[in-house]
Amino acid sequence: PERAAPPQCAAMAGFVRQLERRRGPALRLEQRAAGGVGCVVWDAALVLAKFLEGGAAPRLARRAVLELGAGTGAVGIMAATLGANVTVTDLEELQELLEVNIENNKHLVTGSVRAKVLKWGEDVTEFQPPPDYILMADCIYYEESLEPLLKTLKDLTGPDTCVLCCYEQRTMGKNPEIERKYFELLQRDFELEKIPLDKHDEEYRSEDIHIMNIHRKQTVGCFSWCKSTARNSELLLIWLKL
Repeated sequence: PERAAPPQCAAMAGFVRQLERRRGPALRLEQRAAGGVGCVVWDAALVLAKFLEGGAAPRLARRAVLELGAGTGAVGIMAATLGANVTVTDLEELQELLEVNIENNKHLVTGSVRAKVLKWGEDVTEFQPPPDYILMADCIYYEESLEPLLKTLKDLTGPDTCVLCCYEQRTMGKNPEIERKYFELLQRDFELEKIPLDKHDEEYRSEDIHIMNIHRKQTVGCFSWCKSTARNSELLLIWLKL
């Protein structure tokens, strides 16, 4: 049967969330009773983490992966157990929780994982070159954070970076308008593709939780330059043959 993760009130019993894996022991993810939205494992994080395990997920071994708004680190740590070299990022106040969860699960990691501070909208030089993958789970909920988040995405992504964005579609208050605005702004610079529900994990899926596959748009200028370069190479080869 299709379902999302159990309700958060149940998940927070003992303040540790266990996330089962297909092979090997479960991840043990500490949560906090207080400290804001980043201190619990949300359903979208579970859905994306389990998607990464599945056959529809990209091959992550030895790939450079960066998670934005990592919170507890559930998604990034799962990627590290699949062989990725992961940087989980969030605000300064979440670093202690990230470090605890990295330590608790380090024996399961087959790639690498580290925690770093990254505030959306600020300089990302230390995270260059662009990673192969950027992971995001439930990062779309504050209207004032949309522009900084989009700036960070543009600054971090290269032409080959794949962004996997998982979010729970919410119908209360301003949430629908915030989601509409986010995707409207995102499509100025990125191509979006929705991953079908039947590609999600069989157990950790829900009709109102979506995963988007996002890539930078190829600019006209870049395309023209590449085309011009190819044409010049053809002319050079013709000249050399003469």
